[in-house]
Amino acid sequence: MLRTRAWIAGLLLGVAIMAAADEIVFHQILAWHHFYDRSTPAIGLLSDGLLHAGELAIAVAGVFLLLDARRREGFRRAAVVTGLLVGAGLFQIFDGVVHHKLLRVHQVRYGVELLPYDLAWVGAGAVLLAVGLVATALLTRRSGVAPHDG
Repeated sequence: MLRTRAWIAGLLLGVAIMAAADEIVFHQILAWHHFYDRSTPAIGLLSDGLLHAGELAIAVAGVFLLLDARRREGFRRAAVVTGLLVGAGLFQIFDGVVHHKLLRVHQVRYGVELLPYDLAWVGAGAVLLAVGLVATALLTRRSGVAPHDG
């Protein structure tokens, strides 16, 4: 599988972008949940702030890795995009399975039948991940890139 600096930068950016989309849309705009809902509203708000700080740190790391990749090996847009899709899908699946179901730190939404929301949440992540992995495999085969950074 393609594992260049550009791909890993895309992976980090995909995680950060999906975490930001979750935090902005579902935590702030729709107010469906906080990152941690098993305590007071103040703790929920604090947990959202910590999530935001984490996603920002991951985004900054991704940008610096992307700049390093550009300097070292040249910019490969397709590698960044495929990594981004994989990262976004991984975040979505991890959030849906680990945070929602295993740790139960929050649910997608409260006061509704959860199954459709859970299926949509994890299903969207699975689609992003599958598209990213297939695109990565095709890109690797087409370019003949070694499976690791040299």
